[in-house]
Amino acid sequence: MAPRNFSFESFAYMSKDEQNFQPSCTRVVMIREIEISTTLQPYEDLDKVIESVKSLFPDWSPEITNRERGFPSKNNPQIIYGTSSSMDRFLEAIRNQSILDTALDAMTMEEDDQICDFSISRLASLAGKVSFTLGERVIGGSVDISITGVGLIEWLESATWHEGRREIPRGVGDELSMYKDGSPREWFD
Repeated sequence: MAPRNFSFESFAYMSKDEQNFQPSCTRVVMIREIEISTTLQPYEDLDKVIESVKSLFPDWSPEITNRERGFPSKNNPQIIYGTSSSMDRFLEAIRNQSILDTALDAMTMEEDDQICDFSISRLASLAGKVSFTLGERVIGGSVDISITGVGLIEWLESATWHEGRREIPRGVGDELSMYKDGSPREWFD
């Protein structure tokens, strides 16, 4: 099934069944892999960095080379990466924060139905929150997430669905999507 792109104009002409459409997809069928990485700076606490990622992806197990502890540090910046088998806690966090539309926009900035790359603030994730970063340098670092699979656009629309979309339908790349720099589109009359 192709992703559904809605507009205010087309909504008025939809049948009641189409207006009440709620996408349904299963994570098992759609997602092949969730890769997560972050850059560990020499001055950062490895345990805190791992804790920040695991707060949203509890089964993340990064590959880490030996690292000296103590101050002053002789370590170099190091990218640590690993995979996760579930987006459940992440999706729960964006739902609890009521940022499902923002999440849909931020996770699909570069539309591709098989790969989805986005970044979140590591500092926010330490508190169990999600704050999307859009290319800027972030205090506390960022977590880079790459999801690969089949039909990701449809899956993301389904995973971020909420009751408000019955009245104001949304889809990836529609006229309500935020701009690439993260600024919102004004749509109120």
